[in-house]
Amino acid sequence: MKTLWFERALLPEGWADAVRIRLADGRVAAIERGAHAQRGDERYATAMPGLPNLHSHAFQRLMAGRAEAPAGPAKDDFWGWRELMYRLVGSLTPDDVAAIAAMAFVEMLEAGFTRVGEFHYLHHQPDGSRYDDPAEMAVAIARAAAESGIALTLLPVFYAHAGFGGAPPNAGQRRFVNDLDRFARLLDASRGAVACLPGALVGIAPHSLRAVTPEELLALETMATAAPIHIHIAEQVKEVADCIAWSGQRPVAWLLDHALVDPRWCLVHATHIDSSELTAVAASGAVVGLCPITEANLGDGIFPADAFLAAGGGFGIGSDSNVCISAATELQLLEYGQRLSLHRRSVLAANDASCGRTLVDEALRGGVQALGCESAIKVGASADLVALSHDHFGELGDGVLDRWIFAGGGPAVDTVWCRGIQLVSNGRHRARDDVAGRFAKVATRLLRAT
Repeated sequence: MKTLWFERALLPEGWADAVRIRLADGRVAAIERGAHAQRGDERYATAMPGLPNLHSHAFQRLMAGRAEAPAGPAKDDFWGWRELMYRLVGSLTPDDVAAIAAMAFVEMLEAGFTRVGEFHYLHHQPDGSRYDDPAEMAVAIARAAAESGIALTLLPVFYAHAGFGGAPPNAGQRRFVNDLDRFARLLDASRGAVACLPGALVGIAPHSLRAVTPEELLALETMATAAPIHIHIAEQVKEVADCIAWSGQRPVAWLLDHALVDPRWCLVHATHIDSSELTAVAASGAVVGLCPITEANLGDGIFPADAFLAAGGGFGIGSDSNVCISAATELQLLEYGQRLSLHRRSVLAANDASCGRTLVDEALRGGVQALGCESAIKVGASADLVALSHDHFGELGDGVLDRWIFAGGGPAVDTVWCRGIQLVSNGRHRARDDVAGRFAKVATRLLRAT
């Protein structure tokens, strides 16, 4: 049993001062407001719930900063970046994936994320042949989650085609591809792979409308039952044009007409969405998964988050390609994208809350829905907490979140607990040295080879 004392804490009902939180068996056992710190209490500044990272491709952390030169003489875009990613994927072993994912998960915890939705599509051997265990790569992700301590929602990806209308996959996709029968076995094996992880969940992820046929999508919905369903959609202008050429409809409109889109669903990116699609997604109760750093890095575009919130929609944030792992920067860039588009300030601020507070509230609300979890500082909840460092300007309440997100040199992530276990202290993960050492060896070998 452990007791923590905070100068202030963000509870479900709002900010409270002088808060003592007792942890037991990985959960919040008791909360006292307006309490004096007692001998033996660990003392901190500001507490907030751990943030969900609803969309990650952990292995892509290896590419961070190494895909900034054009892939060819033409203007670079997402599709050029994708070819570089395919080359990297070609040689990764399960041990490599475990080492890279552990590094990404350590950095996520240091950034204030306490659960990750791993959109996992690297399933097979380099030549496309199957491992004896269909979940061999999922086991590698589970190993990384266990070592780092992050909570995991694993999202095995179904990927069967290279384009709309069932186009055959290309050579760069051979490590991703399954038919429905093989995917059903992979899904069962993935559940076994994460069974040893406390609080782990398994959802399902049709990769995109490019990668599944309508018949396959219906079968995948049935496999998912009540579990989360995540899909990439409308990320790129070319994707929208190709979908219209295939079906006569935009991607989000087609999905809403041909699938039972409901609160189980997370539509990742949905960048190029029109006003009627936006209203319909909000009405469906689905979450939109926004990854502003990756969307900026890949030149995707800017999601109309202001209009979506006004329509009653909900979003969460993800680190996607993991080019830069920072919860605060994801939230900052989300707001700044709206400002640049709409020529206004504090666009996403709610009437009764600051911009930073609204961003955090929405990221929590949408993230926990998308990942099938809970993240709140309340009795009985998993003790997934983030302590921000002291703000030397004396900010209180929402102002602390505003400075964390928007002010360089403001409060930073100081301490992180996941299921009551202190994983990050003074901004540094307890296993960082070992994990970073293994990551460096893998990176040196693989990057020299490519």
